Amino acid sequence: MQNFVKLTVLILGLGMYLSFVGNVCILFIESMRCCCYWYYHHNLKWVLLFVKFEYKYNKNISLAGADLKERAKMHSSEVSSFVSKARATINEIANLPVPTIAAIDGIALGGGLELALACDIRVAATSAKMGLVETKLAIIPGAGGTQRLPRTVGVSLAKELIFSARVLDGEEAKSIGLVSHVVEQNEAGDAAYRRALALAREFLSQGPVAMRVAKLAINQGMEVDLLTGLAIEEACYAQTIPTKDRIEGLLAFKEKRPPRYKGE
Repeated sequence: MQNFVKLTVLILGLGMYLSFVGNVCILFIESMRCCCYWYYHHNLKWVLLFVKFEYKYNKNISLAGADLKERAKMHSSEVSSFVSKARATINEIANLPVPTIAAIDGIALGGGLELALACDIRVAATSAKMGLVETKLAIIPGAGGTQRLPRTVGVSLAKELIFSARVLDGEEAKSIGLVSHVVEQNEAGDAAYRRALALAREFLSQGPVAMRVAKLAINQGMEVDLLTGLAIEEACYAQTIPTKDRIEGLLAFKEKRPPRYKGE
């Protein structure tokens, strides 16, 4: 958490909890909830959430993304409660006002991909594997996958991918717009992570307030008609006018120096 405050980037290495980083368990859900709690309860003006899908191998990985050993011990009522909590937590990530990036160097299946879909931007290595594979287990994506995937790649293709439980590599994911960037994997197995960090550095030099309201305008605008979306944009733009950062940006431009934004 010290790096979180100092560098303004929270890197959540999912390999700590997930074998192959698609293995969604109770500990994983709690870690995600802690991220959201940390942001909302520390009055942070500028932070970027970084979800890192690590490049690891574990022969015991569940292809559905969930922790099947844990799930098998649950009563039906417990399964429903767990999925509801997972859905709510991933929704919290999606609704964070700050930029979020998913760096997929390893495998993001089932709930792992649902989490990545909740992020603003996805970067994948060529070695990455991703898919919503729940139909293999006679269930459906339950943490936003049936809603976010069609909004990302289109309705028809989303149906095809979910019906077939198809797993895509990084190149295939890029070709259909599931990820924004694909990079050749390196020997360290962190090519997507490094590319995502480069993106993060670009973001961190911009005005924090502007970034937050830009995300709000885009997210809300995509759910309504164009005229309503333009009204949302107008309201969001108005939030930037009285800020100190706006004045700082103008002064920095006039003085030909980098701006020193404070999120105010």
